[in-house]
Amino acid sequence: MSSGGGSGSIRRSAGALFRGVLSASRSRGGTFSDVPTTFRAYPASPNPITPTASTAPSTAGAPGGAGRAARNGLPVRTVAALAASGLLATPLLAGTAYADPKAPAPPAKMSQIGGDRLGTPGVQVQLKPGAPKLPGPDALTGRSWIVSDAESGKVLAAKNPHWRLAPASTLKMLFADTVLPKFPKDRKYTVKPADLEGMGVGSSLVGIKENLTYTVHDLWLGVFLRSGNDAVHTLSAMNGGTEATVMQMQKHAKELNANDTHVVTPDGYDAPGQVSSAYDLSLFARSGLTNADFREYCSTAFAQFPGDKGKDGKRATFGIQNTNRLLSGDYDMKPYPGIAGVKNGSTTNAGSTFTGVAQRGERKLLVTVMNPAKKEHNEAYKEAAKLLDWGFAAADKVEPVGRLVGPRSEDDGTGAVGAKGKGAHESTQAGLNGTGGGGGAWTAIAVAGGAMALIGVVALAVHRRRPLPALVRGRGRGRRSER
Repeated sequence: MSSGGGSGSIRRSAGALFRGVLSASRSRGGTFSDVPTTFRAYPASPNPITPTASTAPSTAGAPGGAGRAARNGLPVRTVAALAASGLLATPLLAGTAYADPKAPAPPAKMSQIGGDRLGTPGVQVQLKPGAPKLPGPDALTGRSWIVSDAESGKVLAAKNPHWRLAPASTLKMLFADTVLPKFPKDRKYTVKPADLEGMGVGSSLVGIKENLTYTVHDLWLGVFLRSGNDAVHTLSAMNGGTEATVMQMQKHAKELNANDTHVVTPDGYDAPGQVSSAYDLSLFARSGLTNADFREYCSTAFAQFPGDKGKDGKRATFGIQNTNRLLSGDYDMKPYPGIAGVKNGSTTNAGSTFTGVAQRGERKLLVTVMNPAKKEHNEAYKEAAKLLDWGFAAADKVEPVGRLVGPRSEDDGTGAVGAKGKGAHESTQAGLNGTGGGGGAWTAIAVAGGAMALIGVVALAVHRRRPLPALVRGRGRGRRSER
């Protein structure tokens, strides 16, 4: 249920329509998505929305294969190999109280795109003298995670970043990066009943109604703030249908060198064979953030959404709040300082997933966490915050263990840090540091303290935290959103 781009958004060329895998049947009932299903035209109160607790993720048929013996959270032979090669410090090998003996172990061999160490199971980090230690395994329980520099692409640390896992609604980043540039923000669309068919049981919804008209801007707010599958399906209908959109997403993933990703549904709902990885999700975020409209939507904390028509024929509106808890906060956590997006997700098979971007000073970091073993409230956000804290403190005190590669048109996707590919590493850095509108640097905009005072009874002011200007990559090539 995503929606299209906006005027003035500049993106590098990503190719035409993409071949890929057609949609398959959806998962059986019992899959729960990011936010409660809702058909309400307006909320009963303006209070922050409390997320529902997802069920424990299923391990049946999970990528990587269950049944491999694990000790202290890692296969014995992997621990021995890593210890012998000096890739892991002793504290990182300590057992975790949150290890699930029935959880699948990571594959012994994974993709090495971005560097050999990124395909090695377990935690990868190379500390320089004086560097802060990573939080221990009791604090970082995700099956897979990665923290990287958003501009240079250098990977500061990672755990099983190429493990192919169910992505949940973080896959909507790829959907947005693929579809958002195609439609201007002010384009209007009247929703047909067929547009809302085929959504999975328990899908998260923003509350779109058939036979009512919405702008593309409205639809993208529904995608990013409420993770609305109804908004994704509406935008997919505008884009030629679900199957065509899935094909385009799969081809775009290939162009981004995101080879761990197999798209089955555009909304990220659990489906047989639908997988991505922490590495690929970081690629999607990094690519999407080059688009000003993508940055606007993913950094919006609160907004108004069109509701039903009243007896006088006028449309009511209701407030929606972003389900990214590092952005909007929750009863047990405050918004993360410098946060500027990106996307969260939660399903039965995926557990909790999250990709975020934050800035301190001139440093901009990306973090992705997939399926924490610790099932506490907001755990994925808490672990992401710990990785961001560590990354900001350690960024200049670690040797990179890999890199986020550029798109295939600019980067061959092979080799370790500093690999030239087709010259993309150098041109990407130049593009990030030298694009117009402020010298290419981001600025994390603080949120005005009075925004919440504007709420009133049900009104919620549009409220954003976002990096500016664009994180534009490449050699000045790009395309404007279609009008």
